Amino acid sequence: MSYTFAIKRMVKTVEKKKNNIAEYIIYMYQSEDLIRTFECDLNQINSYVISNIPASDHEKKELILWYASLIETMQSENITKSGHLKELKDIISQLTELHNSLIDTDINYQEIASKAEPFIKNQIKESANTITNSIQVCVNAVYGFLLLKLDGKDVTNEQQKMLDAFGDLLSYVSYIYKSNIPS
Repeated sequence: MSYTFAIKRMVKTVEKKKNNIAEYIIYMYQSEDLIRTFECDLNQINSYVISNIPASDHEKKELILWYASLIETMQSENITKSGHLKELKDIISQLTELHNSLIDTDINYQEIASKAEPFIKNQIKESANTITNSIQVCVNAVYGFLLLKLDGKDVTNEQQKMLDAFGDLLSYVSYIYKSNIPS
């Protein structure tokens, strides 16, 4: 069976959510930012993004519907200028609970978290304590450095060590999260 491009995109989004929750969050942050870049104007998103995708008209219409739905949700949640979808905040909360549980019970995770901890503390300090949630710190840092890379900026060796530590932590917690989701 052949899926349309947009349906494939939606399926990939669902797969990301199911298979790697941290990747899903970062993907959705990108989608939120794309929408904000075009000031929630679906016509602009269509003109500058969707129309340039090599896909059939039907596939493009499906993608427009996906963006329209996301815009509507962002507007209803009043996050068109900043912030994140309630769904993503809820997932961050779930990952934080899992993180706290694993810190207390999983020796392998304790080792991974201990490698990330100095970087987390530094990021909290750099944020002037505006972000104190360890999972949120890791997600924000990984997303921020993704944006830097997309902008062609270099990452220092120390920053790469931090990203590796955060990536390891998010990968582990995502794996355990996936294991606990009913099929």
